[in-house]
Amino acid sequence: MSKHSHVSITLDEVQGGSDKVGTVVDQQNMDRLGKTQELRRNFRFISVLGFTAVLMCTWEAILFTASYILPNGGRAGMVWMYVICLFGFGLAILSMAEMASMAPTSGGQYRCPSSVHAVANGSSATSAVLGWQVNIASGCYLVTLQLQGIIALNDSAYVPQPWHGTLMIIAVATLAIVFNTFFAKRLPLIEGLVLIIHVFGFFAILIPLWVLSPIQPAKEVFTSFTSAYGWPSQGLACLVGIVGPMYSLLGPDSAVHMSEEIRDASRVLPLAMMWTLIINGTTGFIMVVTFAFCLPDRLVTGNPAYFFAYIDTFYNATGSIAAASVMTALIATLCLCSTISAVATSSRQMFAFARDGGLPFSAFLCRVRPGWDIPLNAVVVSFVITCLLSLINLGSAVAFNAIASLTVGAILSSYIISISCVLLRRIRKDRPLPSKRWSLGAAAVPMNIGAILFLIVVYFFTFWPLVNQPTLAYMNWSSAMYGGTVIFAVVYFLIWGRKTYSGPVVLVKQEY
Repeated sequence: MSKHSHVSITLDEVQGGSDKVGTVVDQQNMDRLGKTQELRRNFRFISVLGFTAVLMCTWEAILFTASYILPNGGRAGMVWMYVICLFGFGLAILSMAEMASMAPTSGGQYRCPSSVHAVANGSSATSAVLGWQVNIASGCYLVTLQLQGIIALNDSAYVPQPWHGTLMIIAVATLAIVFNTFFAKRLPLIEGLVLIIHVFGFFAILIPLWVLSPIQPAKEVFTSFTSAYGWPSQGLACLVGIVGPMYSLLGPDSAVHMSEEIRDASRVLPLAMMWTLIINGTTGFIMVVTFAFCLPDRLVTGNPAYFFAYIDTFYNATGSIAAASVMTALIATLCLCSTISAVATSSRQMFAFARDGGLPFSAFLCRVRPGWDIPLNAVVVSFVITCLLSLINLGSAVAFNAIASLTVGAILSSYIISISCVLLRRIRKDRPLPSKRWSLGAAAVPMNIGAILFLIVVYFFTFWPLVNQPTLAYMNWSSAMYGGTVIFAVVYFLIWGRKTYSGPVVLVKQEY
């Protein structure tokens, strides 16, 4: 073939192919990135949208993270910090969507431009693996707390013990693993069905609150800030509590790590991420404002009777234990579905990094068993990690805050590194970026800069404790866990990893 020859892709060819190899464009992208197709491409736009929307579970997360933002911000802090996070994180997600179109593989955001040193790729990948692994534990922990809240609501004599929570976390993780192994081939169908529950469940919660709950004055909702944990200013208190609204917005990029299982990934991925941000961002805003109007005064700074302020609010609105229990069970079920999606995302991220030789026992972790068409070993290891993280619940009074902070901090650090790499290439203009089917156009540079600045601020406050001058029991130990992981990763890379880690860009075929 002469150097003037070219490949012409027709619409039929793009839509053709099989679930095993995907479309012609999918095959070209995998070839360009130097990867072999091992997973089954059985996700379509609706199933991907369901996957990301349910994993993100924003309107649900607004409710169960409110207990962490309310003492550090109050009603107004909860509302306005959500708005700020939605705008700032929206810039980051749009930047990530463009990157997903450039390199639609399971590695996701750690696939920086080839001009960046392997250390940057490795740092981004390590942070992403850590963040998504801890995200499984945080989801299991939330389901557990909500189940304990339902028990406490129905049995006033119930006294929760730390070991109760640990065993329940392991049980929830087991259920999530079962869905990701024995029902893996049905996961796209399940995600589509859960998306319906996610949408209709929103109205099932919203309408009773609108109709039955006592309403607070608008001035209280939009101008009443609170600093109940001893911070010297309300502004600082709001920044400390930012992990709550930020946690509720994590997830639109989760499908990136499923990209090798998505048909026509370079087009479907960014569209699904954008629509997830629009749908969940909007429903989240409606829910946070509604919840602020319906929240009883005693729950703004006081401890809820049933683990979460929203369970108390449901009971206060309906006056019925049964109704409040059913409403809480709906949210707990959707949180479980989110955890199932998190297992899929986390295991694919681990699989991709191991495939590049970036983890200990990489050959074991990246193995895809014939017939299963999933990284089964990575799924099982994810379960083991979650079980180990559940032990934190035995020794910390604020275990979820540490786990949620570690989730947010680790994932955001991978965003910062990756977006910075792309921005650096754009500013230098020494080499063109890889081709993409979804672009930010002329707005790319300012959006990248805005995203990085926002993420740095949130990242800084992610590791702060909830209370000023905390005791050991109330300290946010996420910084120690994050630092320990980074130190281990650096030592591993210097001693062993640099000999085996190929990096995602080593095998990339240049287009220019």
